[in-house]
Amino acid sequence: MHFRGRTVLMMIILTIIASSSVTMLVAGGNGEQAAPPEEQAGDIGGVHNTQYDLDKIYEAFEKIQENYVLEVDEEELIEGAIEGMLNKLGDPYSVYMDEEAARQLHENLSSSFEGIGAEVTIKDGRVTIIAPFKDSPAEKAGLRPLDQIISVNGENIEGMDLYQAVLKIRGPKGTEAKLEIVRSGVSEPFTVTVIRDEIPLETVYTQKITAQGKTFGKIQITSFGQDTAERFKEELDRFEQENIDGLIIDVRGNPGGYLDTVRQIGQLIVPYESIITEIMDRSGEKMVYRSTLDNPKPYPITILVDEGSASASEILAAALQEAGNYKVIGEPTFGKGTVQSTIDLEDDSQIKLTIAKWLTPNENWINETGVQPDVQVSQPEFFRAAYITADPELKRDMNNEQVRNLQIMLEGLGYHPGRKDGYFNLETEQAVRSFQADHDLSVTGVVDEKTAQVIHEQIFELVRDPRYDRQLQKAVEVLLEELGDKK
Repeated sequence: MHFRGRTVLMMIILTIIASSSVTMLVAGGNGEQAAPPEEQAGDIGGVHNTQYDLDKIYEAFEKIQENYVLEVDEEELIEGAIEGMLNKLGDPYSVYMDEEAARQLHENLSSSFEGIGAEVTIKDGRVTIIAPFKDSPAEKAGLRPLDQIISVNGENIEGMDLYQAVLKIRGPKGTEAKLEIVRSGVSEPFTVTVIRDEIPLETVYTQKITAQGKTFGKIQITSFGQDTAERFKEELDRFEQENIDGLIIDVRGNPGGYLDTVRQIGQLIVPYESIITEIMDRSGEKMVYRSTLDNPKPYPITILVDEGSASASEILAAALQEAGNYKVIGEPTFGKGTVQSTIDLEDDSQIKLTIAKWLTPNENWINETGVQPDVQVSQPEFFRAAYITADPELKRDMNNEQVRNLQIMLEGLGYHPGRKDGYFNLETEQAVRSFQADHDLSVTGVVDEKTAQVIHEQIFELVRDPRYDRQLQKAVEVLLEELGDKK
């Protein structure tokens, strides 16, 4: 699609303004006739002149067309102007999406797609992982919340528009995405190879936990999609029919989703008349969502969060926390306190625009600070160890970040390297030999790609084992304490 002439350009600009419900103000008053557009200043008597500014945009467009040294793609210029306006907002969640990007956004929330399986945003000019999806290639490869992707298959994506970057990261099932990662606490960037796959969007998982003669239901919500509230209700009803003694809701690594979905889930568990959330627009007007639950649940509830819990996850955690008697357990959350709406443009492209902020029941705005847990618990160190590539192979007397992560993982697996500072000493070699012998690998004391792969597989199993999940174990402990207090 190519745009021609002033009429089309002006139509696109006006469509954006009208769709965004922005009022256009013009100068004039006291019976005086407004000056012609070419004579108007951009700001007269404190009233901003939209027509003058639109003329200025077209003038710049025309000058570039006529004078730039190379041939100009008009469509790219117009899309660049739209992106420029949104970038000027300084809001990573307000973005322009061409037709393809808009289609992919819809897929993320409604069906399945092919890619690495992670929710991302722009933070400090870099593509930043909010959370990898459960059982996704990204999770299995060891990617973590707040990891920053700086290149894909050798192509630098720093400073790239979010949806352009997503198109680079995604790809057909079975293909490789070599991601260069920057991680807090790791001194050098490292490379993770992720094999893309089809990412189904099942959003509700359950588990039954028994402890000291009590039975607890655990419902994990991985994102707030179209069918999530219905699935949550099904599993909650099933647990209640089985007479559970307490409930654990797990929104760790949940990047958010639909506002209406979290509202519906809140109606199922937040006590009667308690506020679930408040949505406040730029004029300060508020829409308050309250629970209509008939009676508080007869069992204690805790909710698990971490730095990958964002947006709708934070709404649910804050609603339970500020309703009283419900403990939030884990680590401070991501801190996304805004609400976005997608606005369709005439060519099927879209603008995703921040239209409001959401507040907790006590009218706190958690943007960039997150929900603070009542009980703060960190996971074992090996949960956050970076992926090791073994390229080159890791062996005696090497000293680098890869060795340090190897040592952290060996320690977590019960093979004691004697140190975790990145120096590959004799004890580290002996720990590698012991691991290789126990897993039918060539006993060399050198970490090659095969040894690294098996170490990662074993670490992944530990991360998924509830016995090593300190946050989950603390949630069970809190439920037992609360049941004891009720005796």
